[in-house]
Amino acid sequence: MQQEQKAAPLPLAGLRVLDLSRVLAGPMCAMALADLGADVVKVEHPSRGDDTRDWGVRIGTRNTSYFNSANRNKRSVTLDLQSEEGAALARQLAAQSDVVIQNFKVGGAEKLGLGYDQLAALNPRLVYCSISGYARFTPEAERPGYDLVVQGEAGVMATNGEAGQGPLKFGVAAVDMFTGMYAAQAILAALYARQSTGRGRHVQMALYDCGLMITSYYGMEALLKQGDPPKFGNAHPSIVPYGVFEAADGPLVITVGNNGQFQRFCRDVIGRPEWAEDERFATNTARSAHRDTLLAEIRAALRTFSRADLLQRLTAAQIPCGEVLGMLDALQSERTAQAGLLHRFDDSEAGPQAVLAPPYAMDGQRMPVRLPPPHMGQHTHEVFRERLALDDAAIAGLRARGVI
Repeated sequence: MQQEQKAAPLPLAGLRVLDLSRVLAGPMCAMALADLGADVVKVEHPSRGDDTRDWGVRIGTRNTSYFNSANRNKRSVTLDLQSEEGAALARQLAAQSDVVIQNFKVGGAEKLGLGYDQLAALNPRLVYCSISGYARFTPEAERPGYDLVVQGEAGVMATNGEAGQGPLKFGVAAVDMFTGMYAAQAILAALYARQSTGRGRHVQMALYDCGLMITSYYGMEALLKQGDPPKFGNAHPSIVPYGVFEAADGPLVITVGNNGQFQRFCRDVIGRPEWAEDERFATNTARSAHRDTLLAEIRAALRTFSRADLLQRLTAAQIPCGEVLGMLDALQSERTAQAGLLHRFDDSEAGPQAVLAPPYAMDGQRMPVRLPPPHMGQHTHEVFRERLALDDAAIAGLRARGVI
């Protein structure tokens, strides 16, 4: 009888992370490490918890859709860091951690005795990640950072929307999310370096820096042209036809990426072989120059087909395409189910729930959701007994004094 293949150890199994951050960028960073196997302990204020416990759709008594999106695979403890006793307990947890993540205002962690220099003196191997709004070596270091503000300041809003439309933000907090992912990458690099040096590093991330990175090739174009690139909405700035189009019964995405695909698009998909012979449309450069004329013709032709018929024709012609789904339809699609991208669990307060599964897969297996998003302080007793060797009486005393 063939034995079942044992799951490989999680890449970061055994790594201890102390998450002192709140809202989104820091928690997203910590969740990325948790998804890869790290033991992440999230510290929350005893009465209010993470700010996002009050954002979005309520789940049970203290969880929300927003909180759950950034806190799977973590354990939650409550601790009043403003109290001397609470800060001292946090230092004890940091002394035995591999990574600390915090996004206090600049100088805030130091006031609590939780700054990098203070904790590195206790634990020289500590990789310490500070996330702020603006780089700590600039005059704006003490400014608080907010995703929406940075989207405006970094020029990100100037890339979104249709021509003639005013500034438009991303639908999600993209700067916060990118900052969290960049921070996780830097932490992993510092952990790798620690293997040879034996010492940790102070990783310093700023929302503005990461927001500017999002401008990517648009940013490079702005520098080269010495002006803002035009807005193209759902179309591509340099490839035609490429974007969202309307069939007779709904939208779809069509991406004609090269001249061969355009030939097949004209002849095999929409039955307009004369376009394939037209010098104005022979190359992508020519099509871009005559964008408005060509796209008007294409849009009119596509509206004579059903979406299902177009998708079948495009697929047969080997032209990348796809439906445009609503968010709920996408989450509940067969594609999502086959990829195992939703994790369902029973919440002790709210009943059946779901969270997104980690995007990481290795050796044919998706990284698991080991722990659903925690209730506030759910693991305080467990972590304090395990990490700090406190007995029941000591923990009860902390609770009576309002420290936890």
